[in-house]
Amino acid sequence: MTLIRSILFALFLLIFTPIWSVLCILLFPFLNPENRYRFIGLWNKIVIWILQPLCGIRYEIRGMENMTAVLDQPVVVLSKHQSAYETIAYIALLPKQLCFVFKRELLWIPFFGWALALLKMIHINRNKKETAALSVVGQGRKRLAEGKWILLFPEGTRTPTGSHKPYSKGGARLASATEALVIPIAHNAGRCWPKNSFIKTPGTVIFSIGPAIASAGKTSGQLHQEVEKWIEAEMRVIDPAAYQSEKS
Repeated sequence: MTLIRSILFALFLLIFTPIWSVLCILLFPFLNPENRYRFIGLWNKIVIWILQPLCGIRYEIRGMENMTAVLDQPVVVLSKHQSAYETIAYIALLPKQLCFVFKRELLWIPFFGWALALLKMIHINRNKKETAALSVVGQGRKRLAEGKWILLFPEGTRTPTGSHKPYSKGGARLASATEALVIPIAHNAGRCWPKNSFIKTPGTVIFSIGPAIASAGKTSGQLHQEVEKWIEAEMRVIDPAAYQSEKS
């Protein structure tokens, strides 16, 4: 049954995504950036919704009050990265317009990448680390000034459940340079939609949103350590079974 559900979901994406992407390309010239974001975000909301009855993947959000309390302030969101699920869910579920930092190769994906290119996101060349770091700070400063929040995955790539890849300092560096608040997010989306997995497993994805962390008066290194410590500690709260080996 899980295999059949996963096949049906894949077919849904195969049909729905090109149609929605073409609609975006046709309509975006007539929409301002904010309305473009809202329109493309409908795709995210529909995908998250269809996953519930089709694949049995639901979600729970803890700590949303930590975001609603700072909606009018500049924020850099730093998140655990396990799955494609959270990249879809954040646009659908979070209360602020987000500006993702992502590798430019995503722009080359047919339909999805073409629509993504029409949004004001921050795309970087990960092969040129020094240039990429400067680009994140420069573009990030502009997007924060426009009232958007910046979202980064400091691990850089999706990691299996129970694992921990050292965090990059790009997000902390941006927050420190702009004195933006940092909101950390831990989640266990890899439980239901593992990296590079065709099979979608029924379950509840828990998103735990931490309290805003002030960057003023802190170095990027200090901020980086504080964020990584909170996220990794919280992962052991929301998904303790994934870290059982640490106790043995």
